[in-house]
Amino acid sequence: MITHARYAGIALLSMTVQSGAAAQNPAALTDADYHRAEQFLTQNTTPLVTGGAVRPNWLADGRFWYRTATAEGFEYVMVDPARRTRTRAFDQARLAAALSAAADTTYSAVRLPFTQFELVREGQAIQFDIGQRRYVCDLQGNSCTAEAVPSPQVRNAIVSPNGRLAAFIRDHNLWVRDLATGRETQLTSDGVKDFGYATNNAGWVRGDNPVLLWSPDSRKIATFQHDGRRVGEMYLVTTNVGHPQLDEWKYPLPGDSAIFTIQRVIIDVEQPRIVRLQMPADAHRSTVCDHVLCRGEFVDNQWFPDASQLAFVSSSRDHKRAVLRVADAQTGAVRDVLEEVVATQYESGFNRANWYVLPKTNEVIWFSERDDWGHLYLYDLRTGQLKNRITSGTWPVLQVLRIDEQNRTIYFTAAGREPGRDPYFRHLYRVSLDGRNLRLLTPEDADHEVSIAPNGRSFVDSYSRPDVPPISVVRDMNGNQLVALERGDISRLLATGWTPPVPFTVKARDGRTDLYGLMYRPTAFDSTKKYPIINNIYPGPQTGSVGSRSFSPSRGDTRALAELGFIVIQLDAMGTPMRSKSFHDAYYGNMGDNGLPDQVTAMQQLARRHAYIDINRAGIYGHSGGGFASAAAMLRHPDFFKVAVSQAGNHDNRNYEDDWGERYQGLLVRNPNGTTNYDNQANQLVAQNLKGKLLLAHGTLDDNVPPYNTLVLVNELIRYNKDFDLILMPNRRHGFGGEPYMTRRRWDYFVKHLMGAEPPKEFQFGRPRPATDGGMR
Repeated sequence: MITHARYAGIALLSMTVQSGAAAQNPAALTDADYHRAEQFLTQNTTPLVTGGAVRPNWLADGRFWYRTATAEGFEYVMVDPARRTRTRAFDQARLAAALSAAADTTYSAVRLPFTQFELVREGQAIQFDIGQRRYVCDLQGNSCTAEAVPSPQVRNAIVSPNGRLAAFIRDHNLWVRDLATGRETQLTSDGVKDFGYATNNAGWVRGDNPVLLWSPDSRKIATFQHDGRRVGEMYLVTTNVGHPQLDEWKYPLPGDSAIFTIQRVIIDVEQPRIVRLQMPADAHRSTVCDHVLCRGEFVDNQWFPDASQLAFVSSSRDHKRAVLRVADAQTGAVRDVLEEVVATQYESGFNRANWYVLPKTNEVIWFSERDDWGHLYLYDLRTGQLKNRITSGTWPVLQVLRIDEQNRTIYFTAAGREPGRDPYFRHLYRVSLDGRNLRLLTPEDADHEVSIAPNGRSFVDSYSRPDVPPISVVRDMNGNQLVALERGDISRLLATGWTPPVPFTVKARDGRTDLYGLMYRPTAFDSTKKYPIINNIYPGPQTGSVGSRSFSPSRGDTRALAELGFIVIQLDAMGTPMRSKSFHDAYYGNMGDNGLPDQVTAMQQLARRHAYIDINRAGIYGHSGGGFASAAAMLRHPDFFKVAVSQAGNHDNRNYEDDWGERYQGLLVRNPNGTTNYDNQANQLVAQNLKGKLLLAHGTLDDNVPPYNTLVLVNELIRYNKDFDLILMPNRRHGFGGEPYMTRRRWDYFVKHLMGAEPPKEFQFGRPRPATDGGMR
């Protein structure tokens, strides 16, 4: 029993502790505090970095050009790796003068009004568009001529390899247009609504561009008839005065009896003739992402060089079975070559399909994680028998970038092979098809972004670390440096007081596995003070919180948010890629886990390591999958996390597109007692656990993660009489998280409820900086 005297003593102690914490935090933050944080947002830090990573625009002869930032503006550079030269792509001063005269305006030599150009007139001039005018200027800048930008002959089309034909969709059928004559030819005639050809709809993403793959000789097209006739609908309505407009489209969900399927076809363009592949319809799946169209490419398809056959991979609805098949382009006959069956989900690489057929030698390169690590294997294309392993070790192959069939060599990126380095640093390697002669081509201890020349004779290597700016060079295919390109200069960034993130390593929930992350601190960091800690989360499974290990001065608003007086971290927990298969599948079938046990123990370890972290004031925020995870943090770890901002979360994956949930949670199983195997991931089913402060936000026209995902959680929070905050962003799609209003409300929420201070009233981004710089330091 607690006596009155003892109770009074406890109360006094509690008041003393609270007063001590409050003394280290301001009662209120000012506009100046927010302005100081604002300067560390991407739009303000990026212009202060010069000589960044090089993105080459390769030319057919092996040269390339790129545009790079300088202290004064931008420079256009031409590089010839064969001659080891780096020169100005053209005379910018003279071109600016000639362009100004032609356009009847004034342009600066270092701020020319275009970012892309094309070499024309046998390489003696460049062509570019400004608004509705197309200009051609000679490289010496003597003159520029202008004409109206030609209207595109076909919108949303895919041009054939020979540049003569453009394939497009009209009235659910596939057509081609001859770009020289304008003559149009209808290739299919039986396409109808919800059963059209080359349809670009995965539910969560849709568009008007066709999904197809031209054959190398431009005579055939590999595509499909997209069957959504029995698929359920998704509905969104606009917010406006008067009658709302209805957006209605096919959007399959986990457990639906009907999902999108594709009936594969090959179209002979010249006749035209449709060859239907002799096989059942495939589930609308790929081995790479949540669509058969990944990064603009119809993935898991490869033509033989003579277009006689098409190789492709069929993935089962649950992603547990992948079958490599080859179809005869004339008859449609299909034969199975090999299959991979896994217990969880099969993928063929990191953001890229890593299987390739080699018809000249009747071989196929296949990617597998059968020994817990992603590696390459060589098979016989005729028999499907394994010939040999190509790579091996406790590290994963990430992406195959080039195959030199003549020299039987593969160039690929991998991570985690070099001891003592961040296991997420990407490096380029080469290896022989027989598995011998593995060689590291990018030796620096850094993350390497690589672009290989189409002629296979050189590559651009831009390497950096989260806390070290990039260096860009050209190398030959042995890894020897040919030309130095750029060295990142962050002196102007440092002059603002900017400090880089601090890389850290902690142990995972199992106490053994190393986890890696980044920590951000205020520029006026004082190790004797106590700071609230905020976790910026993206749980995976297709990526992690940190993302690329390349240099980035802001990384969203993590750096800016820290400036307000927080410790902000990003951690790649178990359940994310680029490590082992078991690491990636850590919470397969239990997506409600979200890697949160790792996030909690990581934050606790950091607090034990650093006395300046106040672990009793832990917050979390994220968008999309991060919105799902941040709300889950409040509901599944309510005694640890005190404040969360959850944006556009897929709070119950039964309300999100079928391919996501069925890939990582499994097919929906309904039990006789009414429960399902999806109950362990549904945030609304644990809504009664909420204790802290939760801000939910969603766009009302989010056609990726429909807003009903948040509303089902809201409904249960109301049912349990829980206090929470909600922002509905009218007529916004999925990507509202970086809008000034949402950013400001997110900052305000943490300042008020985690720091215990009053934020400035309705701070507005982009306003002139106050004359005085008062406020928190």
